[in-house]
Amino acid sequence: MQTLKEVSIMPTINATPFPYEFDIDHIALVCIDMQRDFCLPGGFAESLGNNLANIAPCAPVIGRLQAAFRKAGLPVIHTKECHKPDLSDLPTAKRNRGNPKIKIGDQGPMGRILIDGEEGSDFVPELAPLEGELVISKPGKDTFYRTDFHEYLMVRKITNLVITGVTTEVCVQTTMRCANDRGFDCLLVEDGTDSFFPEFKESTLKAVVAQGGIVGWTCKSDAILELLESL
Repeated sequence: MQTLKEVSIMPTINATPFPYEFDIDHIALVCIDMQRDFCLPGGFAESLGNNLANIAPCAPVIGRLQAAFRKAGLPVIHTKECHKPDLSDLPTAKRNRGNPKIKIGDQGPMGRILIDGEEGSDFVPELAPLEGELVISKPGKDTFYRTDFHEYLMVRKITNLVITGVTTEVCVQTTMRCANDRGFDCLLVEDGTDSFFPEFKESTLKAVVAQGGIVGWTCKSDAILELLESL
């Protein structure tokens, strides 16, 4: 029995601003920053006064997409925003931004805030990577910045990215725009991303598809799940 990767298929997803066509051999799911420091009580995001309930809805959607991509034998990529223990990759301007009660690198309930290897920088358990899946540790909002993400995609000839995660208007949008500049066709999953500010999410969803999809496409997760199930 042939797998999806052994058959050249060019499916189309009903998306905004127009149908999204891709080669099944060259697509990957990207799950951005679903970390404990951002998503769970006691983390960095909550210390900034954010309402965690606003980003909770996207987690089960991302879980379903991960399961579907894995079943289809397609790549699932995970990113986490974190810094070296010596803070050598953390600019002062970023550490002081927002005048937080506790800053990146300070001790928090789940270890040092946003430091690679600490409990808080790890993924929420239900969305944890499986063995062999790529994990990108990034020191900024852009997944391409000071990482080997671009090289990974080029080596594997991945041209299409299905993007999910938090927050919509910060790391998700930044990564999507930078991917577009590098020639990748990106599909942002509307219910697979969230923001602490719902109005920012809505404005971002409108912005990326404006002017004929200047940054990319958006769609609901059901459109992707139904298509993968049908292949």
